[in-house]
Amino acid sequence: MDIVLSIAPVFVLICLGYVLRRGGIPSAEFWNLNDRLVYFLLMPALFYVRISTAELSGETLATLATVLYAAFFAAIGFGILMSWLIRRDGTVVTSLLQGVGRFNTFIALAVAEALYGAPALQIAVLAAAALVPVVNLTVVSLFALYVPRPGARPVLSALKGLATNPLILSILAGLLANWAGLGGLPVLHDTLSVLGAAALPIMLLCVGANLKLRGLSGDALPIALSAVGKLVVFPSVVLAIAMALGVEPLQAQVLLIYGALPTGVAAYTLARQLGGDAPLMAAMITVQTLLSFAAMPIWIAIGEWLFL
Repeated sequence: MDIVLSIAPVFVLICLGYVLRRGGIPSAEFWNLNDRLVYFLLMPALFYVRISTAELSGETLATLATVLYAAFFAAIGFGILMSWLIRRDGTVVTSLLQGVGRFNTFIALAVAEALYGAPALQIAVLAAAALVPVVNLTVVSLFALYVPRPGARPVLSALKGLATNPLILSILAGLLANWAGLGGLPVLHDTLSVLGAAALPIMLLCVGANLKLRGLSGDALPIALSAVGKLVVFPSVVLAIAMALGVEPLQAQVLLIYGALPTGVAAYTLARQLGGDAPLMAAMITVQTLLSFAAMPIWIAIGEWLFL
């Protein structure tokens, strides 16, 4: 119950975003602009501040990457196996694979900070830095495999996208500042800290605003399998690998938070851009976000019992 009460404000903000989008502020342009504000300014500011002042070690990054990559590719393997068993076309398969593998960074950062404070938020940022490039390249490669388009070069486009991705650029800038000992520069650090503090509440409202409960429909079997892959298989592998490696308790808990995340809202945009089943993807995002309200406290409680 303590865990539920600690992370409840995160999900209350998501619900508030949904209510505002459907009632108080229905303008799609308003929410699209907020999404861009978070993506291009607030999140990069948060990433830069946390990484530039973090106590970085190769061992920490290697541990986070090992656990998360193992869980991510295990979930993708589960999705590929299930797609073979249910015999759906490539557009459905890509949605299933995004559903089991992608993650909502915004919720991870908010929950980590709500439960364990600034040190956990710092670990969560480093975990995102490890996951974001690998997940994006893998997912785009899977689109090229399952939904090929004549003349399209999606992997090359993904590489170009990563090279100009504001989150990736802020991660690199933070690492360079950290290694150069420039992480706490006056004025710059304070300004970016204020911007970064605004990132979490605004992004959670935007997550809620993007949920689509009205007219929720889609192929029920892939939706259910995506939820199993993301909210059962993914965190189970995280838990097993973390225990096997003897990961430090706080790191293990943050990794488990990542394991229990719903798939990210960016999956819907990618499905539209690369020829996937966008309505099915929207249904997966909504269902998983709702289910994570219950699943995440359970996984976190298991982690606290085992690690803390």
